[in-house]
Order: sequence, then C-alpha cells, then structure tokens
Amino acid sequence: MNNIIDLLPKMIAGDDLTEALTIMPEYDKGICNQDKAIRLMALSDLYRVYLPSQMTIEIYSKLYLALIRSLKKKVTKTAVRQQNANRQAILRQGYNGIIGGSDSFTIIGTSGIGKSSAISRAVELITDNRIIETTEPYTKIIPCVIVQCPFDSSVKGLLLEILRKVDEHLETKYYENALRARATVDMMIGSVSQAALNHIGLLIVDEIQNVCNSKNGKSLVGMLTQLINNSGISICMVGTPESSYFFEQAMQLARRSLGLNYNTMKYDEYFRQFCEILFSYRYVQNESPLSDAVIEWLYEHSAGVISVVVSLVHDAQEIAILNGKEILNSETLNEAYRERLTHLHEFIQPAKSAKKYVKPGEKGIADKLPDNQDIIAEYTISELVSQAKKEKSDIVCLLKKYMPVEEVSI
Repeated sequence: MNNIIDLLPKMIAGDDLTEALTIMPEYDKGICNQDKAIRLMALSDLYRVYLPSQMTIEIYSKLYLALIRSLKKKVTKTAVRQQNANRQAILRQGYNGIIGGSDSFTIIGTSGIGKSSAISRAVELITDNRIIETTEPYTKIIPCVIVQCPFDSSVKGLLLEILRKVDEHLETKYYENALRARATVDMMIGSVSQAALNHIGLLIVDEIQNVCNSKNGKSLVGMLTQLINNSGISICMVGTPESSYFFEQAMQLARRSLGLNYNTMKYDEYFRQFCEILFSYRYVQNESPLSDAVIEWLYEHSAGVISVVVSLVHDAQEIAILNGKEILNSETLNEAYRERLTHLHEFIQPAKSAKKYVKPGEKGIADKLPDNQDIIAEYTISELVSQAKKEKSDIVCLLKKYMPVEEVSI
C-alpha cells in the first residue's frame, strides 16, 4: 500500500484545472428553428453549464490535499493498531483514538452560490469516478463519500447513512448487519470507524446547518470528532452561513470549523463571462444582443446568486417560447422574475444604487469617486445629476447608460 497515493489522478492547477472543471454542453444554432417541444426539452442543458470560479479551484485544492493526508495515514503501523482497537471497542464500547485525527474543515457559503456543484465537480476530477484497489493487502478504498446531515441531526441516522453509502460502492453488508444486530450508537461508532479506516478516504457531510436548530446538534459534531480520532480520515462539513453561528459557540466547535467561507458573487468579469455563456445558449428564434444594462439587471435581480441567474435565463426563454414572443430580452426576463421567482422576492432586493462594471484602464464616472480601487463602483443619482450638469447632457440618457430606467407615460 506504499504506492496508494499514486493510484489517484495527479493534482492539476492553473489553466489545465480550469479547463478540466469546465462543462459546456454541445449546442447547435440550428435548434432555434426546431419544434417548440424539442427546444423546450433542449433548454434544460442550461442547468448543465458549469464555469469554474475561484471558489471551485479552492475547493478542489482543499479536498485533494485533505484526501492525501487521510490516505497517508492508512499505510502506517498505527493504522493496524487502530483497527485492532476498533474491533475491541465494538464489543467493549471503550474507544481509544490511537491513530489520531487527520483534520476536519468546513465549506460555508450562501445558499445557491454553487457549493454542492463545485464539490461535485472537484470530487469527479479528484477520484475520476473510480474506487482505489490495492493488492498487498487487498482492499478497496472509496476516495470520497458524500452524505447529508439528517434534518433532525440524528447521530444514529448519520452513522447508518455512512454505512449504506459504503455498501452502495463496495457491495458490502455493513448497513444490513447493523440493522440486524440492532446496534446501539456506541457500537455503531466503532463499526463506522472501522469501515472508514479501511474503506473511506474523505467524508463530506452536506447540509451541516441542520445541527443549528436541533438539540442533537452538538452530539452529532461530537460524534464526527470521535470518528476523526478513531479512523484518521478527513471530514469536510458543508453548510450555509447559519452554521457559522453554531460553531462559534465554543472553542471545541470553532477549531473544527476552520475552512473556506464564501458570500454571494461580486459583480466582476467572472459574472459577466458567465452571463455571456448562458446567453450563447439561445433556444428562442429571435436573437437579441446582451447589453451591459441586462447584465446589471441580472446581477441586481439575482443578488449575485448563480443558481438564480440560471433560473432567470432558463425561465425567460421558456416563457418566450410558450407565449410566442420568441426573444430573450429585458421584457421576458422581467416576466420570469415576476411570475417564476415570486418566493425569492423577499430575499432578493434589487440594489438601490446601480453598480457599474468598469474594465481595467477604462475611465468614467467611477474613476472620479473616492477609494475607487476595485473594478466595481457604487454611485448615487445625485452624483450622476452633477455629472450631467457639468457635461450639459440629458440626465435621462445618462441614467440609462449606468442603470436600468423604465419610462412611463402619464
């Protein structure tokens, strides 16, 4: 097992990593002339588009290195001693963490920004969707096991789910044996520790925010800590910002939650590029150029959440195909926002002041504002009015240039 690390795909970085993570479904412009039913079915390809961000690259590196640390512990003499201790613990229920913990960390981010998609893409690339098999001794190791934290933070429920996932990959009978024996939680911790030590590289627990509002929350995190110490595997906990408040309650929780933290996306070059790619997948018959105003509108009406942007573009095209307008523009996007995203209106508040994207080296109003160090600039209507007076230009035209303006007749 000394060459166990060599059985993993090599770690990649830079442009090669970006290219490997990217998913661009095949697209034929001729589909715009196809029947409505065909176009509506093909429209779902929008949900398959994946453009890796800096978050994806960081998650890939974090998971890969955590897996390496975990696998290295499996080839030590200490691992053999821990196996014996775990077997005895199942009977005596007296646990002894000989191998010691590898590490645990969190990936915390706003709902809808693509954490799960980033983790899924990273795991696919790291593991190449295969099981690691060694010959001396013969064993099978699942590089990454992904489970979901039970809604009630049930310790036994999570332990059973881990065993079920192992059985699903290796065709073993850990789950069946645990149910037949009516194992207690203490017995199951020993069984899961043994299964993890022998067959799991990295354990990813999604929806960890479920521990926040449950009386079993601290018990579940404590169980994961014990699992780390008794198996030596790395454990990644994934959740929303709500879980941060839970881990900040005590030192023993806080030290287990160090990791990556993400907020909603900034209005930057990546967001613009993502919108341009989405608009290139056109299934309506009439073509409409993607303007800066539309990109700004998408940012304001999605709060920088990528999943909402995809839903807006998808539903706008769906509506346009169904009602016969056959165009993707601000009108159909507004219709999609009003009719399809009603439940999100409370959480998405369009910005009170527009955000103008300024390319590096480009001069404009943004350059005249204080502390303009970023490519994103915020300005008010009063500043635009002052600029219009100075340049003796039409204020309405200037407002249209920098923010969405709707003219109505009185």
